[in-house]
Amino acid sequence: MTVELPVEQFPTLQQTGICRHTFIRRVPGIDVSHDKAEALNRLDAVHQKIRQSMDIGDWNLYTAEQIHGANIAVIDANSDSHFYGCDGLVTNLRGVALGVHVADCCAVYIVDPRVPAIGLIHSGRKGTELNIVGNAIQRMQRSFGSRPADLVIQLSPCIRPPHYEIDFAAEIVRQCRSAGVEHVHDAGTCTACYPELYYSYRAEKGKTGRMLALLGLEQD
Repeated sequence: MTVELPVEQFPTLQQTGICRHTFIRRVPGIDVSHDKAEALNRLDAVHQKIRQSMDIGDWNLYTAEQIHGANIAVIDANSDSHFYGCDGLVTNLRGVALGVHVADCCAVYIVDPRVPAIGLIHSGRKGTELNIVGNAIQRMQRSFGSRPADLVIQLSPCIRPPHYEIDFAAEIVRQCRSAGVEHVHDAGTCTACYPELYYSYRAEKGKTGRMLALLGLEQD
């Protein structure tokens, strides 16, 4: 019997034809009512299995510390696998994976099909207030020559009113459009509304797991 993996994909990113991506949702049957480090440790085997199913299991995985700031790391061939003090990652390397963990915050996928280049951003309330997505767009312009009008941006499920006091997803969309991005797409799903599908830091009072957003450029 084939077991369905707890993953979600976005047609807008699939249609670019240059990247692999997924959004790993709540994993049934795993007790994650612990601190973040222990929760991630318990989820790691399933997350690795899903990476294998995407045929990116042997790709280098790059992650950020995620401190609710606005710093963006540029990944090159000499980069370490984990970036401290950062909440966003951008690269033009093929055959590597970017990873961001969220549980109510938004994972923002950025794809430039022309260059090509990609970015993956962790943007919650604080990061959105600091306009981290705008920082990422500027960094891709400076580092890779990306043009905002060419970018395809996808927002993951995240918490929204009435379960949260502000709609930071709407602000992220506004920031993208203000930066000149024409192709902005929002999943429109509230993580706190569907506890059977998603982890919610707010709804579960901090004792919960993390979804994993993954994005990588196809190899030549």
